[in-house]
This record gives sequence, C-alpha cells and structure tokens, in this order.
Amino acid sequence: MALEQVDYADGGVALKGWLARPQGVARAAIVIFPTIMNRNAPMDRRAQMLADAGYVALIADFYGETPPDFAASQALSAALKADVDVYRARIAAGIAALRAHPAAAGLPLAAIGYCQGGQAVLEAARSGEDLALVASFHGLLNTDRKADRTITPRVLVCHGDADPLAPREDVLAFWAEMDAVAANWHFHSYSGVKHGFTDPGSDARGLPAIGYNASADRQSWSALMSLLDEVLG
Repeated sequence: MALEQVDYADGGVALKGWLARPQGVARAAIVIFPTIMNRNAPMDRRAQMLADAGYVALIADFYGETPPDFAASQALSAALKADVDVYRARIAAGIAALRAHPAAAGLPLAAIGYCQGGQAVLEAARSGEDLALVASFHGLLNTDRKADRTITPRVLVCHGDADPLAPREDVLAFWAEMDAVAANWHFHSYSGVKHGFTDPGSDARGLPAIGYNASADRQSWSALMSLLDEVLG
C-alpha cells in the first residue's frame, strides 16, 4: 500500500509527512517519529504495521529534507536540537499535522518513535502534548529540559541494556525524572541488546553500538500493542 503525502509546516520550514490508513474503522491515530535519518524504509514498514493493526499512522518529518548519509543526518540533528524550544516546536508540528488530518478526526492520538524519534516522543510528553500514549524504541533518554509538570500520557520505553547512546546513568536519571512528575511509565530493558534493535538492517551498518535483535524487536512491538489495547479499551 502506497503512503499518502501530507504537507505541513513548522514556522517557515516546509515539512512532508507520510500517512498510512487501515482498511477498516481506525482505533486511534499514531504519529511515528523516525530515526536521525528521517523517513526511510523501516519507518514505512512500521507505518504499514500500524495500519494493518487498525491505526491511522503518520510518519513525521524532522528536517524538511532527506539526509543523503549519516554524517549529513548528524549535522541536521545537531542544528534542530541545539535549542530545545525549536526541537519541541518541530515535534509539536508533526502531532498537530495528524490531529488536523481528516483521517484522524475524533480519534485518540498517540506517538511512537525510534532512536532520535524515541527521544522526540518523550519530549512531547515532557512538554505537555495531549496524547494517550507515547512509546520510545531504543530512544535517547536525555533531555535539555526535564519534565516540570504532570505527564498525562502513558509512557512505554523499550530499551537495549547494551545501548551506549542511553547508558544506565541516563536510565536511572529518566526513572527519577518520571517519578518526580508522577508519570505512569513502563520501562522494558533487554539484556545484551544494542541500539537500533528493531531494524533488521542494523547489523549491515558495521557500527559497534548498533545491532538487530529479533527477540527484542518482537517483544517490544508486542508491548506496544498490549499497552495500546489497555489504554484504548
């Protein structure tokens, strides 16, 4: 199934989302925040998986462009995240784009994310976005502005314990941050699992920090589906 282009903007930056629709009546609408590489085939696959499970899904756009390589994505990411208010506004624009789309009319909204996108959905929760649930998959846990208000979305974090981009000190700091604002959080940690564990292409990148793990991939997706069922009723 081809994804539908959704044009939106953050201030003067033109952005491009990609929408997948379920065949039947949708249960909810879910924004997917992608990896540092922005929209790619693994994100398209997740959008289709959500549509197959009965959800409207929109892949959000971080940069308004597709990085040609990892070095370019790092530069774009650094520029976006240099100011937390700019970063959070870009995240909010993706959520607003789905909320305003006719396919999401009247539906509860949730957000999930991968790697940088995992950090993005946690930033959305920290900044008070009106969402039913946020779920982070091998996401970064650090932030330039800790939560200072009650977090209302349910929070799911699926984390590889051998992920050097989110070491245990970040895990402990995240737990303390969530407890301080009375968040309702689930944290699933998979032993020996690296960053990027949901992407079967991770091993081909030849980076020691990144690796696919089929069990963690299955278990984390099952955790998302289960918590969506609980939250949506």
